[in-house]
Amino acid sequence: MRFTALATDYDGTLARGGQVEPATLEALRRLRRSRRRVILVTGRTLSSLRQVFPALSEFDAIVAENGGTLYNPATDSERLLASGPPESLIAALTRRPDFPIEVGKVIVATSEDEAQAVLETIRELHLELQIIFNKGSLMVLPSGVNKATGLEAALKPLGLSMRNVVGIGDAENDHAFLAACGFSVAVANALPALKERVRLVTKQGFGAGVVELIEEMLAGGDLTGEGSPSMSLRL
Repeated sequence: MRFTALATDYDGTLARGGQVEPATLEALRRLRRSRRRVILVTGRTLSSLRQVFPALSEFDAIVAENGGTLYNPATDSERLLASGPPESLIAALTRRPDFPIEVGKVIVATSEDEAQAVLETIRELHLELQIIFNKGSLMVLPSGVNKATGLEAALKPLGLSMRNVVGIGDAENDHAFLAACGFSVAVANALPALKERVRLVTKQGFGAGVVELIEEMLAGGDLTGEGSPSMSLRL
């Protein structure tokens, strides 16, 4: 199997505290110079991502809103991959006093502490929506929309399949896309439940872990996870 692309989560993986280290950014550039593709797969809205990382052209494609939208840096265009959030849900949640909420083009996000209130509201309104958790935050999306479906949509214009992709992440909402990738990796700071499901856990955390993975890809070596089978990267 030839791995020709890297799909990476942003917060907690590529970035720490919302920021990407220069060494991590340079590693991404080296990977792209080797004619591999780099796809960002994030739960952030595009506007939120721009605030912390304006250099979106460093990626070949960006899956935002946890699979809800797809951004093409080359054309500066964003495409919806699902329907927008119901107005009835937004209205009901914003009526609650001091309710923390972020509304994207597809996603509705809040704190995981508001899970019960969100679930009750969805039930009361008889909506077909799903709740996805992400290290302290909660996201509401249309049923069946996740990072895996978003990544699949991003790969089609690039002429790639999931089998061609090495994926790396750190949190609950990364399970779906990592399971679909040809090879799955978790950074050292990832949640224990995610580490148990991937082929490899990096020795270092956050962006340093991504650099570690990129070095392996560029070297064409083996990725070996403790207690997991090894896979040779033929690049």
